[in-house]
Amino acid sequence: MNILILSGSPRKGGNTDLLIEAFTKGASEHNKVEVISVHDYKVAPCMGCNACFKNKDNTCVQKDDMTAIYDKMANADMLVVASPVYFYGLSAQLKAIIDRCHNPRRDTFRISKLALLLVGAATLPELFDSIITQYQLCINFFHLEDAGKILVRGAKDKGDIKNSGALRDAYELGRSL
Repeated sequence: MNILILSGSPRKGGNTDLLIEAFTKGASEHNKVEVISVHDYKVAPCMGCNACFKNKDNTCVQKDDMTAIYDKMANADMLVVASPVYFYGLSAQLKAIIDRCHNPRRDTFRISKLALLLVGAATLPELFDSIITQYQLCINFFHLEDAGKILVRGAKDKGDIKNSGALRDAYELGRSL
Protein backbone atom coordinates (compact mmCIF):
# COMPACT_ATOMS: atom_id res chain seq x y z
CA MET A 1 0.00 0.00 0.00
CA ASN A 2 1.20 3.53 -0.76
CA ILE A 3 0.74 5.72 2.31
CA LEU A 4 1.01 9.49 2.05
CA ILE A 5 1.42 11.47 5.26
CA LEU A 6 0.61 15.17 5.25
CA SER A 7 2.56 16.72 8.10
CA GLY A 8 1.08 20.03 9.16
CA SER A 9 3.80 20.96 11.61
CA PRO A 10 6.09 23.87 10.77
CA ARG A 11 8.31 22.95 13.76
CA LYS A 12 11.03 20.54 12.65
CA GLY A 13 11.85 17.81 15.13
CA GLY A 14 8.82 18.60 17.27
CA ASN A 15 6.22 16.30 18.77
CA THR A 16 4.25 15.90 15.55
CA ASP A 17 7.42 14.91 13.69
CA LEU A 18 8.26 12.35 16.39
CA LEU A 19 4.76 10.89 16.14
CA ILE A 20 5.07 10.67 12.36
CA GLU A 21 8.48 9.00 12.63
CA ALA A 22 7.08 6.33 14.94
CA PHE A 23 4.09 5.71 12.67
CA THR A 24 6.33 5.60 9.59
CA LYS A 25 8.69 3.11 11.20
CA GLY A 26 5.81 0.71 11.82
CA ALA A 27 4.04 1.30 8.50
CA SER A 28 7.24 0.96 6.45
CA GLU A 29 7.56 -2.68 7.45
CA HIS A 30 4.92 -3.64 4.87
CA ASN A 31 4.11 -0.45 2.95
CA LYS A 32 5.64 2.38 1.00
CA VAL A 33 5.42 5.58 3.04
CA GLU A 34 6.02 9.17 1.93
CA VAL A 35 5.90 12.16 4.25
CA ILE A 36 5.12 15.61 2.91
CA SER A 37 5.96 18.47 5.23
CA VAL A 38 3.35 20.92 4.01
CA HIS A 39 5.36 23.79 5.43
CA ASP A 40 7.91 23.17 2.64
CA TYR A 41 5.26 23.77 -0.03
CA LYS A 42 3.75 27.06 -1.09
CA VAL A 43 0.01 26.48 -1.26
CA ALA A 44 -2.45 29.36 -1.38
CA PRO A 45 -5.87 28.99 0.24
CA CYS A 46 -8.82 27.98 -1.95
CA MET A 47 -10.56 31.01 -3.42
CA GLY A 48 -13.87 29.20 -3.92
CA CYS A 49 -14.01 30.33 -7.55
CA ASN A 50 -14.92 26.81 -8.79
CA ALA A 51 -12.84 27.30 -11.95
CA CYS A 52 -11.40 23.82 -11.33
CA PHE A 53 -14.85 22.38 -12.05
CA LYS A 54 -14.85 24.05 -15.49
CA ASN A 55 -11.19 23.99 -16.55
CA LYS A 56 -9.72 21.22 -18.66
CA ASP A 57 -8.16 18.54 -16.45
CA ASN A 58 -9.68 20.32 -13.42
CA THR A 59 -6.70 22.65 -13.17
CA CYS A 60 -6.75 25.33 -10.52
CA VAL A 61 -6.24 28.94 -11.55
CA GLN A 62 -3.66 29.29 -8.78
CA LYS A 63 -0.21 28.29 -9.91
CA ASP A 64 1.49 26.93 -6.81
CA ASP A 65 2.82 23.72 -5.28
CA MET A 66 -0.63 22.15 -4.88
CA THR A 67 -0.24 20.53 -8.29
CA ALA A 68 2.64 18.42 -6.95
CA ILE A 69 0.58 17.46 -3.91
CA TYR A 70 -2.38 16.44 -6.10
CA ASP A 71 -0.01 14.16 -8.04
CA LYS A 72 1.22 12.55 -4.84
CA MET A 73 -2.34 12.11 -3.54
CA ALA A 74 -3.37 10.50 -6.85
CA ASN A 75 -0.84 7.71 -6.23
CA ALA A 76 -1.75 7.09 -2.59
CA ASP A 77 -3.90 4.27 -1.26
CA MET A 78 -4.03 5.78 2.22
CA LEU A 79 -3.78 9.31 3.55
CA VAL A 80 -2.56 10.23 7.02
CA VAL A 81 -3.28 13.70 8.33
CA ALA A 82 -0.83 14.73 11.05
CA SER A 83 -0.90 18.09 12.79
CA PRO A 84 -0.25 20.05 15.92
CA VAL A 85 -3.46 21.56 17.26
CA TYR A 86 -3.63 25.35 17.19
CA PHE A 87 -6.73 26.90 18.75
CA TYR A 88 -8.63 23.59 18.45
CA GLY A 89 -7.91 23.20 14.73
CA LEU A 90 -5.33 21.92 12.28
CA SER A 91 -2.35 24.04 11.32
CA ALA A 92 -3.10 26.71 8.71
CA GLN A 93 -0.69 25.18 6.20
CA LEU A 94 -2.45 21.82 6.39
CA LYS A 95 -5.91 23.36 6.34
CA ALA A 96 -5.06 25.19 3.09
CA ILE A 97 -4.18 21.87 1.45
CA ILE A 98 -7.34 20.19 2.70
CA ASP A 99 -9.46 23.08 1.43
CA ARG A 100 -7.78 22.84 -1.98
CA CYS A 101 -9.11 19.26 -2.18
CA HIS A 102 -12.39 20.95 -3.11
CA ASN A 103 -11.03 20.36 -6.62
CA PRO A 104 -12.81 17.53 -8.50
CA ARG A 105 -9.43 15.84 -9.06
CA ARG A 106 -10.06 14.33 -5.62
CA ASP A 107 -12.66 12.05 -7.20
CA THR A 108 -9.91 10.38 -9.25
CA PHE A 109 -7.80 9.53 -6.19
CA ARG A 110 -7.68 5.90 -5.14
CA ILE A 111 -7.36 6.73 -1.44
CA SER A 112 -9.47 4.27 0.53
CA LYS A 113 -8.17 4.75 4.08
CA LEU A 114 -7.61 7.75 6.30
CA ALA A 115 -5.78 8.09 9.61
CA LEU A 116 -5.32 10.99 11.99
CA LEU A 117 -2.31 11.91 14.15
CA LEU A 118 -2.79 14.93 16.41
CA VAL A 119 -0.68 16.57 19.10
CA GLY A 120 -1.97 19.29 21.41
CA ALA A 121 -0.49 21.18 24.33
CA ALA A 122 -3.75 21.44 26.24
CA THR A 123 -5.21 18.59 28.26
CA LEU A 124 -8.90 19.44 27.80
CA PRO A 125 -11.04 16.37 27.11
CA GLU A 126 -12.70 18.14 24.16
CA LEU A 127 -9.40 19.35 22.65
CA PHE A 128 -9.76 17.34 19.43
CA ASP A 129 -13.55 17.36 19.04
CA SER A 130 -13.81 19.86 16.17
CA ILE A 131 -11.04 18.14 14.18
CA ILE A 132 -12.53 14.69 14.75
CA THR A 133 -15.90 15.97 13.52
CA GLN A 134 -14.32 17.23 10.28
CA TYR A 135 -12.35 13.97 9.96
CA GLN A 136 -15.50 11.88 10.35
CA LEU A 137 -17.39 14.01 7.83
CA CYS A 138 -14.62 13.39 5.28
CA ILE A 139 -14.71 9.66 5.97
CA ASN A 140 -18.48 9.61 5.50
CA PHE A 141 -18.50 11.79 2.36
CA PHE A 142 -15.70 9.93 0.57
CA HIS A 143 -16.64 6.46 1.92
CA LEU A 144 -13.20 5.95 3.43
CA GLU A 145 -12.10 3.45 6.02
CA ASP A 146 -11.01 4.96 9.33
CA ALA A 147 -7.55 3.43 9.74
CA GLY A 148 -7.15 4.88 13.23
CA LYS A 149 -6.39 7.91 15.32
CA ILE A 150 -3.58 8.80 17.69
CA LEU A 151 -4.52 11.80 19.83
CA VAL A 152 -1.89 13.22 22.18
CA ARG A 153 -2.71 15.81 24.85
CA GLY A 154 -0.30 17.71 27.07
CA ALA A 155 2.65 17.80 24.65
CA LYS A 156 3.71 21.44 24.34
CA ASP A 157 7.50 21.56 24.26
CA LYS A 158 9.72 19.57 21.92
CA GLY A 159 10.09 16.04 23.22
CA ASP A 160 7.10 16.12 25.60
CA ILE A 161 5.52 13.33 23.59
CA LYS A 162 8.28 10.98 24.75
CA ASN A 163 6.69 11.01 28.20
CA SER A 164 3.56 9.28 26.90
CA GLY A 165 2.82 5.97 25.25
CA ALA A 166 1.88 7.76 22.02
CA LEU A 167 5.04 6.87 20.11
CA ARG A 168 4.51 3.18 20.82
CA ASP A 169 0.84 3.51 19.83
CA ALA A 170 1.76 5.28 16.58
CA TYR A 171 4.31 2.59 15.75
CA GLU A 172 1.74 -0.14 16.41
CA LEU A 173 -0.91 1.62 14.32
CA GLY A 174 1.53 1.88 11.41
CA ARG A 175 2.63 -1.71 11.83
CA SER A 176 -0.99 -2.93 11.79
CA LEU A 177 -1.50 -1.71 8.22
